[in-house]
Amino acid sequence: MLKNILLEREIYASEEHKMMQKMIQDFISNEIMDHVEEWEEKGMVSRDIWERAGELGLLCIDVPEYYGGSGLDFSFSALFIEELAKEGISGPGFSLHSDIVAPYLLKYGTEAQKQKYLPLMASGKMITSIGMTEPNCGSDLQAIKTNAVDKGDHYLVNGQKTFITNGYMSDMSIVAVKTKMGTVEEGVSLLIMESSFKGFEKGIPFKKIGMKAQDTCELFFDNVKVSKENLLGEEGLGFKIMMTELARERLTVALNAIGGAEGAIEKTLAYTSTRTAFKQPIAGFQNTQFKLAECTTQLQVHQAFLDRCTLLVSDHKLTAETASMAKYSATEMHGKVTDECLQLFGGYGYIWDYPIARMYADNRVARIYAGTNEIMKLLIARGLFRELFQQMKATKK
Repeated sequence: MLKNILLEREIYASEEHKMMQKMIQDFISNEIMDHVEEWEEKGMVSRDIWERAGELGLLCIDVPEYYGGSGLDFSFSALFIEELAKEGISGPGFSLHSDIVAPYLLKYGTEAQKQKYLPLMASGKMITSIGMTEPNCGSDLQAIKTNAVDKGDHYLVNGQKTFITNGYMSDMSIVAVKTKMGTVEEGVSLLIMESSFKGFEKGIPFKKIGMKAQDTCELFFDNVKVSKENLLGEEGLGFKIMMTELARERLTVALNAIGGAEGAIEKTLAYTSTRTAFKQPIAGFQNTQFKLAECTTQLQVHQAFLDRCTLLVSDHKLTAETASMAKYSATEMHGKVTDECLQLFGGYGYIWDYPIARMYADNRVARIYAGTNEIMKLLIARGLFRELFQQMKATKK
């Protein structure tokens, strides 16, 4: 029904995109939907679904074929994110693996690191995560306590990470650590750490409000020996690298939001067209029509904005401020849309067997992870007042 009114999205209009979209939809319908309940009970998906995604070329989509990827542009990754979100599929952490971890390796890894990890990641035989957040620092990444002590040819790592997507299933994690801690050269560095390393332990997956099939847990490091060959990028430049790559991460959250909003509206249109009250379909009431008109308008506005952002990522031109706007605005919109849609389902909207209930529970965390929406507004404001802040800083000196 939505396709009758929404503008055609040129970014997904090519024959190659349409073929990919059909393959993704078949993959979701034939190989994911029947397993959602089982995955929710286990608190994680199967490794089989990762390897199947790899076989279909759906992992590391914009990684060059030389490293095992599909060699396509980011718009194909964006399409995959949205199609999963339309059906409320939150269990497999494909996007974090392909759109966050893989770019770190591709841009900052040595040739040996790329050759070792990227083909395994693209095949789904290696599942990855990223370890940034800690129990006491949240979005303040400069305040992390996990430290890596230089021991000559290796580092000795101690510390803890929390809220790690793919954490329990991950075979490798890119971990943010403090190096040269307590000295004038103290800084954040990134280490590639395999879960098989002695002293690397995983906590029991968290029981969450939503995203119940997504394995999210803590990671613990007790004197973990990490070779210097596993340093990603230069020592002390980890924070700068993270700030550069967070723009793409935040866009993936925004893409998930517009995909989820579209799916919620589609399901509500179908439900209100068949469910009756007072001898007529619920869709016959003006309130229903107005609410869904409002939701659809917000979806259309955000689709246009995020299509532009997707093109900017492909051209390596997406700024931190624009990504923050996308993440903040799209996730707020998604929250309002799912709330309105659930209301139109009435009591059934609160029943877990109905997809809208899962969507409602799953989307709430999007306003928290990848930087809270309060942090997003702060980053946007800093861009607005950049010159003033620079003047103030110079005056203090």
